Amino acid sequence: MDRNKELDGKVAIVTGSARNIGRAVAEELARAGAAVTINAVDDQKACKEVAQDIVNSGGRAIPVMADITEQADVDNLIYQTTKSFGGVDILILNAAIRIDTPFLERSFNDWRRAMAVAVDGSFRLSTACVPSMIDRGGGAIVGIHGVQAYTAAYGKNPASKDAQAGMLRGMARDLGKYNITCNIAVVGSFDTDRIGSSGELDTPDLSDSIPLRRRGVPQDMANCIRFLVGPYATYVSGQSIHLNGAYFMPH
Repeated sequence: MDRNKELDGKVAIVTGSARNIGRAVAEELARAGAAVTINAVDDQKACKEVAQDIVNSGGRAIPVMADITEQADVDNLIYQTTKSFGGVDILILNAAIRIDTPFLERSFNDWRRAMAVAVDGSFRLSTACVPSMIDRGGGAIVGIHGVQAYTAAYGKNPASKDAQAGMLRGMARDLGKYNITCNIAVVGSFDTDRIGSSGELDTPDLSDSIPLRRRGVPQDMANCIRFLVGPYATYVSGQSIHLNGAYFMPH
């Protein structure tokens, strides 16, 4: 096995991969040899650009616009991926909606929107991908979370990712017999362009409180995901892997 192309022959779907961490993950999996489906719900131009950049670099990728809360979109995402690459081996659940409002100002519709993406959408995608993984001898599913799901923060709503985490841990138990691993990768303070509910950039810099004295960058997560879905992590399942420079250390 070529250590530089350890994912050769594998097929990955990365949701929310038109920018930031999702894009870095998609590009890294392509460098490792995987064929990658780039997904976004709104920014078609960026989605196409990421796929084209991968192709221009010698990799394989297609862009597929899809709202994972809609079953028809999920079905098309799987169809286009299978049509182009033959199946699915890797699923990266990165899509999420950020609704940053204090609890007493949060509407039920806001609550359901967040849950619909992180939980319902992840369930739809996972149930659609797992049969292909079983047919292909195994697979890997990774959910990308934020550290605020563990530490909490004013105006944040980690419940949707907490629910997704519970779902993934249950899946790790149920799907282990099919050689499918399910894990969670948790980001701390990362240097990304994130838009909060106010419409302004929301990228708090916590460098002074991080023992490693720097914020994470998307490539840090991409390196972790490449490990988790590859041949060197086949006994890692049901785990939450924290990338935060020792800012938060769960027991």
